[in-house]
Amino acid sequence: MTMIQCISPIDGSVYAERPAMSLDAATDAVGRARKAQKAWARRPLEERVQLVLKGVARLNEMSDEVVPELAHMMGRPVRYGGEYKGFNERSNYVAAIAADALAPLVVEDSATFSRRIEREPHGVVFVIAPWNYPYMTAINTIAPALMAGNTVVIKHATQTLLVGERMVRAFVEAGVPDDVFINLFLDHATTSALIAAGNFNFINFTGSVEGGRSIERAAAGTFAGLGLELGGKDPGYVMEDADLDAAVDTLMDGATYNSGQCCCGIERIYVHESLYDAFVEKSVAWVSNYKLGNPLDQETTLGPMANKRFAKVVREQIADAVSKGAKALVDPKLFPADDGGAYIMPQVLVNVDHSMAFMKDETFGPAVGIMKVKSDDEALALMNDSPYGLTASLWTQDPERASRIGREIETGTVFMNRADYLDPALCWTGVKETGKGGSLSVLGFQNLTRPKSYHLKKVTK
Repeated sequence: MTMIQCISPIDGSVYAERPAMSLDAATDAVGRARKAQKAWARRPLEERVQLVLKGVARLNEMSDEVVPELAHMMGRPVRYGGEYKGFNERSNYVAAIAADALAPLVVEDSATFSRRIEREPHGVVFVIAPWNYPYMTAINTIAPALMAGNTVVIKHATQTLLVGERMVRAFVEAGVPDDVFINLFLDHATTSALIAAGNFNFINFTGSVEGGRSIERAAAGTFAGLGLELGGKDPGYVMEDADLDAAVDTLMDGATYNSGQCCCGIERIYVHESLYDAFVEKSVAWVSNYKLGNPLDQETTLGPMANKRFAKVVREQIADAVSKGAKALVDPKLFPADDGGAYIMPQVLVNVDHSMAFMKDETFGPAVGIMKVKSDDEALALMNDSPYGLTASLWTQDPERASRIGREIETGTVFMNRADYLDPALCWTGVKETGKGGSLSVLGFQNLTRPKSYHLKKVTK
């Protein structure tokens, strides 16, 4: 029997393990979810919504277990209290809009005809969730999918092995019926085989570009819908009229929070030449205030990366950039806890350019490069010089300027004077190798349902 193991970044020990399910056992489990779906969809919408909210509330009651579990599994310091703020905000918002988002589009309701478009659940939705924000990324799909009348199967990342199990337990304890929301422990081969066999009607995957390609290949010919959020290299652009201190505070937090392991984290920054020196100086000071250490310690503000192999990529990118002329400005002496493994200090690089992998490839760690620019056109060209497109953060006092530049950026979301935030009222989406589809907002509900047209003629003469 193959065991799936979560290796804790705290000390490299096996924190949790579960046996990988066989293909037959997994197929049977998905079959139960499919059988349960029709009865679940027949329940009144408001009843489904309230059961999901009760599941969310039950998970909130588990915070004493959830928060240290996250520290053990992926390294986030306990002082930050888990992911409840965003988890609850997203759940409550989709609950509030569910009735309107799923309401029929009535074309005609006369004595002669009733013509309308209704939203019908896909059936069984498969959520393949990532480790970096294991609760928030999962709830983006789980909550609206269940509310819309789908059943949901979750397979969580190995690094956050226990999250799917805990979410399902919370929802079932809150009253969500058995088999409506289920967790599976799967290896990659079984996951691909399940998808290829046409077991799912919609698949949501958050992870690497190569992982997304594997999902697409497995789903080919099944005609299952796909939502893919893949890689990112999100830019910030600080214009000459920016609020400098606010820009430093927000962009440095966006670059380093969660050890830089954020889907929409800031990975490269372009600063107008008039503010460049001051921005760099303030950014280095800001980052240097972190306390790197054991995430179970309340004093720790920066924990280890989720796995030492992730930290290895960051170090290799930094070393490559420095070998090509980049300069690392944060003093290593300030971070004695950096052990060359999962514990990695934050870093700010200057003298960087786009010939370096550090400015082109996804880093996904607590390191950021800063470049000086002379104009909007130069910044725009650099922001678009990327295979990815999730978010872009623009810093200016002029919303019209931000909108004008934003229209030219190849990205899913344009921020002005903020970064690294997911607004549940807006569609979370990406372009290029960041993926396709969209979650949350009214459009998220539309992606998790299909249109069904009713053309009812009331007279025959």
